[in-house]
Amino acid sequence: MDLMGRIRGEFVDIVEWTDDSRDTIVWRFPRYENEIKMGARLVVRESQTAVFVNEGRIADVFAPGTYELETQNLPLLATLKGWKYGFHSPFKAEVYFVSMRQFTDMKWGTQSPVILRDPEFGMVRVRAFGAFALRVVDPAALLRELAGTDPQFRTEEVQEYLRQLIVGRFGNALATAQVPLLDLTGRQDAIGARLSESLTAELGSSGIAIPRFVIENISVPPEVEQAIDTRSRMGIAGNLDDFTRFQAANAIQTAAANPGGAGEGLGLGVGMAMGQRIAASLVPAAAGVPSAAPAPAPASVPAGPPPLPGQAEWYLGADGRQFGPYELSGLAAQAEGGVLNRGTLVWRAGMDAWRPAEQVPELAHLLGRTPPPLPQP
Repeated sequence: MDLMGRIRGEFVDIVEWTDDSRDTIVWRFPRYENEIKMGARLVVRESQTAVFVNEGRIADVFAPGTYELETQNLPLLATLKGWKYGFHSPFKAEVYFVSMRQFTDMKWGTQSPVILRDPEFGMVRVRAFGAFALRVVDPAALLRELAGTDPQFRTEEVQEYLRQLIVGRFGNALATAQVPLLDLTGRQDAIGARLSESLTAELGSSGIAIPRFVIENISVPPEVEQAIDTRSRMGIAGNLDDFTRFQAANAIQTAAANPGGAGEGLGLGVGMAMGQRIAASLVPAAAGVPSAAPAPAPASVPAGPPPLPGQAEWYLGADGRQFGPYELSGLAAQAEGGVLNRGTLVWRAGMDAWRPAEQVPELAHLLGRTPPPLPQP
């Protein structure tokens, strides 16, 4: 700096900071050799705090307002300087302005999945992302622990440290919340509030608080999504017998619209199976309904036609549950409805164990109607 610049610097008597950025947390007031004129005016705006540092030690902290820098307004600095009486010469001190506003829209996310133990799905890998807000609550602690002598301390210099801290606390927050996977979406706000409190307590010694923490999304692997979709379809189907009759009716309608060939045989077989199920369901229903004058049927008269001889009875296994029995015509309806596919476990009398349907040659003609599963990306 030239001589005239030094002289102008000595006579500038206003110390202030007008922030033209959106990410600066700490800004050091530039002065030639840090000299400030005694009697200069200090302007601290709303959402700001001014911190005076002398010879590496934090002296006075000023809240929002306008001050005339005299010894009575600088008690700690006056003590460090040893000013016993009024002093009007320039003095050396570093002035740091600290922004006290909220820094919003700071992003976070889990680069690696977090393993969660769920009571329904077992161990599940979840990922999450969202945003959080940062605010300085103790400017002196911030200067001591994080900013140091940085003349312009920005959010990007602390965001990575905060992101790592968040990811480390996120898994623990999910585990202690003890919320089932299917209920996480409805509890995201509560979990975010708990994380906000935990992070604020952790960062208290650094002078930083996290007043707002938002979880935007929690995702699971594709195979878990498929299991949830399968369980949802079964829940929508409700009673499996009713679902089978509904699918059989659709199959009959489709076969009627395509006369000839395999359609007629499929419609006939499905119709016979549905007739047998309807007849079987009417017997217990009639037995359970009281009447004014019950008349027991003769023992020799059957309640319904017996099943055709030689029809093997098949059982299906899905999601740890057993369904059936079904005859081949009933299995055709299950295949049409998507319940029976290549990976569905099947069993009938004479088989030593459950096997996937695609390994049973007798069911090959049924599986040909359903497409194979889509390849995984």
